[in-house]
Amino acid sequence: MRAAVQRAVDFYEGLTPAALDQLPRLYTENARFKDPFNEVRGVPAIRGVFEHMYASLHKPRFVVTQRIVDGHQCFLVWEFRFRFRRFDTHAEQVVRGGSHLVLAPDGRIAEHRDYWDAAEELYEKLPLLGGLMRWLKRRANG
Repeated sequence: MRAAVQRAVDFYEGLTPAALDQLPRLYTENARFKDPFNEVRGVPAIRGVFEHMYASLHKPRFVVTQRIVDGHQCFLVWEFRFRFRRFDTHAEQVVRGGSHLVLAPDGRIAEHRDYWDAAEELYEKLPLLGGLMRWLKRRANG
């Protein structure tokens, strides 16, 4: 299964809009994908998540920094780097998170669950909303 995990890492680190045509080679037909904003099933729906990402963000890319492989599952630690399209900022943003992948016997991904803190990693970086989120965090911490 290590070769299948390497294929997934290579795919995500080299992801482009044109590469989305390769999703059926990476995911099973009825694969499940879940992140803090989406919960979908099937390759067309997973493709829709990535198409929305490309429509909303400028130069999104993944950098896998660690991996743990155990049988038919793995956990990838990654950095998601991008620039906002809608806000007047040229600063590259970084979201740090991880993905739990469950692989089918043929090595394709059957389950994909992303874990990351949307408040800390995304909302706090947005104009206006970021100030509110940081204030709420300070109030909650004491």
